[in-house]
Amino acid sequence: MNTKKKFSFRKAFKYISVGLISMVLLWVAFHQVMVFFEKKKYEASGQLVDVNGTKMHVHAEGDGSNTIVLLPGLGTSAPVLDFEPLVGELSKNHRVVVVEPFGYGWSEKTDKDRTVENVVEEVRTALQEAKIEGPYILMPHSIGGIYSTYYANTYPEEIKAIVGIDPTLPAAVEYFDVPVPTMPGFLRAVAPSGIARIVVAGNEEDFLPLAEEGTYSADNLEITKTLTVWNGYNKNIIMEANEISNNIAKTINMTFPSDIPVMIFTPKDEKVNPAGRSTMTFYEEQLTNVVKSKIVPLDGHHYLHWTNAKEMSKHVGEFISGGE
Repeated sequence: MNTKKKFSFRKAFKYISVGLISMVLLWVAFHQVMVFFEKKKYEASGQLVDVNGTKMHVHAEGDGSNTIVLLPGLGTSAPVLDFEPLVGELSKNHRVVVVEPFGYGWSEKTDKDRTVENVVEEVRTALQEAKIEGPYILMPHSIGGIYSTYYANTYPEEIKAIVGIDPTLPAAVEYFDVPVPTMPGFLRAVAPSGIARIVVAGNEEDFLPLAEEGTYSADNLEITKTLTVWNGYNKNIIMEANEISNNIAKTINMTFPSDIPVMIFTPKDEKVNPAGRSTMTFYEEQLTNVVKSKIVPLDGHHYLHWTNAKEMSKHVGEFISGGE
């Protein structure tokens, strides 16, 4: 009798295991089929240009004597959609370009290391392939600040100005004495396995901009969720996060060239730590050598463009036209 029970238990366990594995495989297959049809339904809004044999998405709007290039923060799954209100305001008077790095938005993924050198060269090549001529006004958000610092030091003749959206600069980790964030490699499975589809479906608001109703259209929000399913924690984002420490080491001694104007938007309500250091004091120190600079505190959090597009556009226009 004990032998039969043991046999029955093993048999039941085997059936359950096979059933669970089959369900997982069916889900992954369903997810991949959904991605296939979604990519046909939601096509890229701009150009897909060739960068080292891989397609990168470059979206451009507006016209004017200034070309503003927006660079996204780490992990922003759909940069073109995320920046949409800001692009809408800036493009009234300027040529505005959003470059989606590999692993972001409609761009493909790459096996190349996410070094600061590679990222900057890829962005530069994408702009050239899209026939978008400089000099550029780089407008980086968050981690884009490190790439902009490197770009401005390596190709200063191509940069007219820099306008940061709460940008991460190379000296920040040392200044605030904080650890560099990293991401575990197993998160690479989130997007291709379809786990992201489940997570987004159950927590939609966590993956959408925190903005007043009407700031983003219903179509924008729907496509943002879809691209988050495609791109959430993909291999390039993981690679980029785990390369931050090395990229900081390569740029730690770089400052903005003194003759390139720099304006930085920063959240207004930043706490001062016990050593008297805040984001404001950090940016002030980083801009001491810049001949023309300005720091603009705004209400909001790290993604300031979600709630301040009109005000930011006004400041940008005044700053690059010579006003203060």
